[in-house]
Amino acid sequence: MSQQPEEEFEEDELELFERHRILVDKGQSLVRIDKFLTEKIAHVTRNKVQQAIENETVLVNGKPVKANYKIKPLDDIQVFMDKPRRDTEVIPEDIPLDIVYEDKYLLLVNKPPGMVVHPAHGNWNGTLANALVHHFQHLPEMKGNEGRPGLVHRIDKDTSGLLVIAKSEEAMTPLAAQFFHHTIDRTYVALVWGEPAEDSGTITGHVGRSAKDRKVMDVFPDGSQGKHAVTHWKVIKRLRYVSLIQCNLETGRTHQIRAHMKFLGHPLFNDAMYGGDKIRKGTQFAKYKTFVQNCFELMPRQALHAMSLGFVHPVTKEKLYFEAPLPEDFSSVLKKWESYVQSD
Repeated sequence: MSQQPEEEFEEDELELFERHRILVDKGQSLVRIDKFLTEKIAHVTRNKVQQAIENETVLVNGKPVKANYKIKPLDDIQVFMDKPRRDTEVIPEDIPLDIVYEDKYLLLVNKPPGMVVHPAHGNWNGTLANALVHHFQHLPEMKGNEGRPGLVHRIDKDTSGLLVIAKSEEAMTPLAAQFFHHTIDRTYVALVWGEPAEDSGTITGHVGRSAKDRKVMDVFPDGSQGKHAVTHWKVIKRLRYVSLIQCNLETGRTHQIRAHMKFLGHPLFNDAMYGGDKIRKGTQFAKYKTFVQNCFELMPRQALHAMSLGFVHPVTKEKLYFEAPLPEDFSSVLKKWESYVQSD
């Protein structure tokens, strides 16, 4: 089977880093960790190791350490560093951007539905990255992620909402590190089929590629496959056959919300990949079927919007919080459901 084009991926912060894991031998003598890693990892400088330690992406037994930490026998060391460079060119395109906030270090963009975040197979132009390189000069790139200028995370093509963009080198790695450490506050709103039995809950289940269809992500609650994923959700409004919910992410796995909500039994409205593009709840009356079809046509994508982002400014250390209102297609479908339920 062919692999899914990268623009379909949900944000996944681990892909921004090259990962190394080292289990220290029983007979290892005490030595500074920066010196040890410089000797153990091929083609890496001590400065690069020290930068990773400063960014708290060197973990010993699951916890960040300082550069002067002396390793001990049987220490479990995990290192996440910028990936090696690759040659990728992004062609500037004069595409308007909805900029929510901007300073000399970063900006917040409200991405419309239908826009791919960065060039990849099948979508080499018309992306957010193409627009960014037109409007901004000398955007930084994470090593190993060339072709993604300023990007430290991403959302699906058909998901709308907020993305933070790094405008400077000094902002990029600290921003990426906040995603890696799950300290970014991310809130999504989604319209899902059905009404959950509870008003809120937490879904904890590894997310990984389906063995049947590599384009789709499955949930593995036993942790046998995939990556650890946690989604907190709560109902905002119940509309009999659908519900408006809020999702807060602890992790940012590929299609995490879409896969988790399907696993919960409430796939996103009109999410074709996860079965939400069919009537999952409601009556068999022709009037109802026509109503749902009209909603599908009004919002021909999954009903998912990245509503808010909260994070610490990588340079000023100020706590920032931003919101983006529902786009027109989402708000229109929501109003139609509200009217339908009231009149039914």
